[in-house]
Amino acid sequence: MRNRPGNEELLQTLAARLSDTTLSALFPDYRAEAVRAALIGLAEEQKKRSADAVQPSNSFPALETEPPPERHRTPGTCRLYTDGASRGNPGRAGAGIVLLDDSDRELTTRAVYLGTCTNNVAEYRALLIGLQAARDEGCCRVEIFMDSELIVRQLQGRYQVKSAALKPLFTEVRQLLRSFEGWKVHHVPRAQNRRADELANQGIDNHRQLQGA
Repeated sequence: MRNRPGNEELLQTLAARLSDTTLSALFPDYRAEAVRAALIGLAEEQKKRSADAVQPSNSFPALETEPPPERHRTPGTCRLYTDGASRGNPGRAGAGIVLLDDSDRELTTRAVYLGTCTNNVAEYRALLIGLQAARDEGCCRVEIFMDSELIVRQLQGRYQVKSAALKPLFTEVRQLLRSFEGWKVHHVPRAQNRRADELANQGIDNHRQLQGA
């Protein structure tokens, strides 16, 4: 006989599997992404309460916003750093990603030229490239680090996605995120995302060198 699923598992399943249409019908006064973010938040709170009940008082707390590098990570969780750069906004743009496993081993890096777009579009496209790389590498869970507060808050359901150019990218990112067993996203200072930033600019520079411009 299978064990009864815990509250955390139930909340995560609801967040992952209920469609935006269903969430909007159940909670007509709230945006679907806000309801989904609330379910994920409740699942995290339940996980923390469960951990506190069995762990000694000097153990590390559960991840919430911007964890220090030394904090313990769940085995099987890949860490993804992404950045988008646009020179001109809009202008020549590039994407950079760094994907690490739970032992800080580098799985892959990418420096991609994106053509002409705005900085926010570049940020979303860099995230899509990174999430696809995480799927290709077999990551079951992914923890995302970005220095774009706008994109992070939109993914967390704190900000609405009002830009027509960003809405389809946001939808595509949410669909990709549902293919993982779990995910988290954190806003970090640019200094902590330097490697991805360098790769994003490298994507632009490499293209300029090829074009002789």
